[in-house]
Amino acid sequence: MENQAAQGQEKSSAEILYVALELSRKEWKLGFSDGKKPQIRKVAIKAGDLEAFKREIEKAKQRLGMAGAAEVRSCYEAGREGFWPHRALTEMGIENMVVDPASIEVNRRQRRAKTDRMDVEKLVRQLIRYWRGEREVWRVVRVPSGEAEDRRQLHRELEVLKEERKQHRMRMQSLLFTQGIQQSVGGKFLKKLEQLRCWDQEPIPEQMRRRLEDEYHRLQLVEVQIREIQKTQAERLKATGQDEVIEKVRKLQKLISIGMGSSWIFVMELFGWRTFQNRRQLAGAVGLTPTPYNSGDSVREQGISRAGNRRVRKLAIEIAWCWLRLQPNSKLSQWYKQRFAGGGRRMRRIGIVAVARRLMIDLWRYLESDRVPEGAVVR
Repeated sequence: MENQAAQGQEKSSAEILYVALELSRKEWKLGFSDGKKPQIRKVAIKAGDLEAFKREIEKAKQRLGMAGAAEVRSCYEAGREGFWPHRALTEMGIENMVVDPASIEVNRRQRRAKTDRMDVEKLVRQLIRYWRGEREVWRVVRVPSGEAEDRRQLHRELEVLKEERKQHRMRMQSLLFTQGIQQSVGGKFLKKLEQLRCWDQEPIPEQMRRRLEDEYHRLQLVEVQIREIQKTQAERLKATGQDEVIEKVRKLQKLISIGMGSSWIFVMELFGWRTFQNRRQLAGAVGLTPTPYNSGDSVREQGISRAGNRRVRKLAIEIAWCWLRLQPNSKLSQWYKQRFAGGGRRMRRIGIVAVARRLMIDLWRYLESDRVPEGAVVR
């Protein structure tokens, strides 16, 4: 009897239930498999109904003849739901992974059938392949902690507000241009508005003037919100404490050419919560790795992958230009001048991406091991 019990426990510990979730606004499609039978059990539940999800897991174990203590492994594609399903599944004791949708292989025919049921079946089969050792079957998204995700909100809100500010200004300038008026939008815009004249020297029509005034008031509100966020960032940097993330922001700002905005985004989006084993992992996370095409007689470079964090990648290229101007004596700037500065426009654009990749590696080493980029000036 004791041997049978031990064998039963050993069997249950080896059993694994594979679950794939195809998420949508109204319902979730679930696919279940034990990794042995070719058939996949498919059910649908109301979106976000975690109690129904638990019940379906128990039903799947019974249908597949698995013990109640069998391990559960799940996956879903990263999307608008974010990471709360991952955290909920993890709290249930399920080993979950969030998958990059762009990394999932698809049928390359011109017309291919696609339904949620077919997608969930494919996810289950690929999940089984992944856990059997085929790690290249897709790319797993690194899930930030709740605290790290919350730290992102401040600069992302600032990004949205700056875009709104630009939209308000462009809308006002476009309205004026329809009347033959070219006028920038500044702090004294309302005073200038009374003096502006249309193409026929007539005052701006009443309804248009009112719309311009309302648009200007919305612009002022956005300006106030931008200043408040920037003030909040400055206050957090001045606050005393042992916050390692904020300390990394301060440390980056010691390098000339790295300011408040860039240091904050680099740390909150990347260096504050991600750990890297080597420079290739870092370049891959930013999306600055090359993508060669070598097939038969066709050999060419397709450019950078652009598969990483787009905010960090865009900012890294912008800061690379600033680095060349403000850190001209650094080894990185000298390397660019020797390799790319004498070339044409295309070569300089290729070179600045290479500078951005090397700069991100230098910043990572600077934060992790206090290795100041060679030749760089520190405040």
